[in-house]
Amino acid sequence: MAAAFETVCVLYWQPLYAFVRRCGRTPHDAEDLTQGFFRSLLEKRWLEQADQEKGRLRSFLILAMKRFMTNEGRNTAAQKRGGGEAHLPIDTAFAESYYRADESERLVADQVFDREWALTLLRLATQRLEAEFKDAAQFQALKGFLTAAHDEIDYNLAAAKLKTTVNAARVAVHRFRKRFRAAYREEVAQTLPPSADVEGEVRYLANVLAEN
Repeated sequence: MAAAFETVCVLYWQPLYAFVRRCGRTPHDAEDLTQGFFRSLLEKRWLEQADQEKGRLRSFLILAMKRFMTNEGRNTAAQKRGGGEAHLPIDTAFAESYYRADESERLVADQVFDREWALTLLRLATQRLEAEFKDAAQFQALKGFLTAAHDEIDYNLAAAKLKTTVNAARVAVHRFRKRFRAAYREEVAQTLPPSADVEGEVRYLANVLAEN
């Protein structure tokens, strides 16, 4: 798991922020703690330890954050915020929009983290697919069919949106969904050691979203 420190920060801060918020912290405190956590991640070279242990990035980060919250606390985190090279441009408004969209207060902090982790990987896969498309309008038209069950896809609607025949739309939607699944699997694989069970992690995250 040799992801660069900057990449880990930019891609995966939001699930950790959501975890801290569900632990009862205010948006300001959650930002302070997330900033302080990533600074410690850099200073103590925890990512190198994670690489050596060859574990899931998901499990490593949440355990490391729990340890950080126990040992450091809000005051220490606030002192570190912005004080070094690990300052992370956290978009609190963005994070709060996702956090507040969750009305399911029954979820405990660990469940919130896993759900946000799964959603983050879905967003990354979608962004990867969008970058591959030369036609933005076609991408937006196809994107709407990602979440539909296979037997619920309206190919007449797809044809109208894509300005093509029903048969051509059927092929386009099938290829788009297949490529999305591959892109999502690639995003999941990047958070796991080389020998890990990628399909097992994909199933676990799918169950997280289904249950939460």
